[in-house]
Amino acid sequence: MDWTSLYYKTSNLNVFILGAGEVATRRANKFLDHGANVRLAGNNLSEELEDKGAELCSTHNVDELVEWADLVVVASGDNELSDYVSRISCDKLLNRADYPYEGNVIVPTSFKIGDIEISIFTNGKSPLMARQLRKKIQSIITEEDILEIELQDYARSLLKESIDDQKERREYLYRIFEDEKINEFIRNNQIDEAKVYIDNLIGDCSDT
Repeated sequence: MDWTSLYYKTSNLNVFILGAGEVATRRANKFLDHGANVRLAGNNLSEELEDKGAELCSTHNVDELVEWADLVVVASGDNELSDYVSRISCDKLLNRADYPYEGNVIVPTSFKIGDIEISIFTNGKSPLMARQLRKKIQSIITEEDILEIELQDYARSLLKESIDDQKERREYLYRIFEDEKINEFIRNNQIDEAKVYIDNLIGDCSDT
């Protein structure tokens, strides 16, 4: 199968989820946490989803719900209804939790640490291994990595204001990444001191 990883802006995206069970709830939480408008068709809705703004709708209204939606998620044990909703969603983004390859969107296992978001997709071969790989990756990302990302973002913003050439900016970012004084600040969790040091370093660079 030909799949490629993409990140899609979900703020104010209309997401219709067929189903209200465990998988549907996980999908709903994911989209709600990223700013989407979510409606589910099923028997009940958890208090957590209600508090986040999700709406529970009747399965008798699936045609209207598909029309409303930008993205349709099929996560129901009703095979006949699932197939029907998939058929009428032919011009929509479609994720089928039961038969992923029959849709055109995959929702991989993912996790966030600070501003880092990592997704893992095994091409449907092993959801269990996707979870195991997730645990391994989580175990090796440190607080120092998170601080380094913050400082790189800070430095990139300053460099864009003073240096037009992208290649030259990249060289400075590598120098900052490898700078032992900055690494010492990171190890000691001295983020403000590191930013002042970067201010001076970039100021000196732009003056030459």
